Amino acid sequence: MSVRTEDGVIIGLEIHVQLNTLNSKLFCSCGLDYHNAPPNTHTCPVCLGLPGSLPVLNRSAVKSAIKVALAMNCEILPQTQFYRKNYYYPDLPKGFQVTQYDYPISINGYLAIEGDDGQGVRHVRINRVHMEEDPGRLVHEGTIDRSKFTLVDYNRAGVPLLEIVTEPDLRSPKEARRFLNKLRNILEYLDVFDGDMDGAIRVDANISLAGGERAEVKNISSYKGAERALSFEIVRQRNVLRRGEVVVQETRHFDELRGVTVSMRTKETEHDYRYFPEPDLVPMRIMDWVPAIRETIPELPEAQRIRFLKDYGITENHAAALTLDPKLAMFFEDVSAAIDPKLSASWIVDVLKGELNYRDLEIGAFKTADMIEILKLFSDGVITENGAITVIRTILDEGGTPGGIVSEKELAKVKEDVVTSAVDEVLSECTDAINDYRRGEAKALNYLVGQVMKKTRGRADPQDARTGLLERLDSDEQ
Repeated sequence: MSVRTEDGVIIGLEIHVQLNTLNSKLFCSCGLDYHNAPPNTHTCPVCLGLPGSLPVLNRSAVKSAIKVALAMNCEILPQTQFYRKNYYYPDLPKGFQVTQYDYPISINGYLAIEGDDGQGVRHVRINRVHMEEDPGRLVHEGTIDRSKFTLVDYNRAGVPLLEIVTEPDLRSPKEARRFLNKLRNILEYLDVFDGDMDGAIRVDANISLAGGERAEVKNISSYKGAERALSFEIVRQRNVLRRGEVVVQETRHFDELRGVTVSMRTKETEHDYRYFPEPDLVPMRIMDWVPAIRETIPELPEAQRIRFLKDYGITENHAAALTLDPKLAMFFEDVSAAIDPKLSASWIVDVLKGELNYRDLEIGAFKTADMIEILKLFSDGVITENGAITVIRTILDEGGTPGGIVSEKELAKVKEDVVTSAVDEVLSECTDAINDYRRGEAKALNYLVGQVMKKTRGRADPQDARTGLLERLDSDEQ
């Protein structure tokens, strides 16, 4: 779906991040590994809101929240406090959500992204970062607007959430997706959440067009989904305005299967929630924690990308790809300690990552020592490029060691005289291709190279085969 950006599009995001806080919830000791557990088994009187139960704050959740805020250039407030946000919904067993209101963890930050307006970098302002507890999970039979019944699972209730609220600085669905990608990248480097866990990040997107009220699209579960939902909303709101109708302020749900948003309810305003301080949790003064937490923040992806360009001399594309994943960046640095960095970057990004993605594997599935050995065999001329790729694929599919696979599959590069013999055989057998080459058909030479590779079972260097063929063809012409 194509979307114009000249309609006065204004987008702000509210991102909810599940924190991996030592496998315990925000106010109780119930575990976070609830995804594979039977429904309503990771619960206790505290997260179910039973009378007489008292919350105990998870200190590591507060530290993670401060770390994230610092990484997004936020101002840490000297005092933070929890509030009760009162509303009834079936997934909220207490009838209120413990969150933060007047005194969040931090305010006034920003993240820089590449804008769509041709003006280079855009600073997306962060309004606030605050903590709250996750509600339970509603499971609908069918789609949310057509469900005959709804089930509720309270395993997720009380999981620590970090809510990151942007200012309405985004101007297109692509910018929103770019911002979310950068945020996820930073969170992975900080190691504060499990990005592989379903629902680890959920997005509420607020969007309006000039002349209309804003709509809030709730609980979008992917970055691609956020872009699709916003694109649909722009078209929907534009069509409403063109008909002379009013775009009302409301909360909508994005149906991933149909790619549409559906109305859920008219949007509540702040006073509807009747915020008041949580009486069972005292205010916290956290400024003394900040210096020590700041020291734990690792090199973030943007700084690492710039360092890779400067220290290793690799391409911009390779540096950007390597710093999308902290484990991939570490893998590259370990390999580059023994192998030329440019060669390492090329093979890791262009070959190994593609093979891993094809098999839905992470970089941890491949040993650093194996990659070093493969690249040494290749750079020393022991195996060809095709041979190196075969070794990588074999390790991923069958296991084994690089040296053992080269020996077992006879992947060692053939000697020069074998290539020469193969060239002679091909030229004596492929007269039609030779004639095509002499008539100027470039593809004919590629065919001849392929025949040489076939005769050597892929163990010749393609460049050696091409050079040998050209020398013979040029000498025969004379």
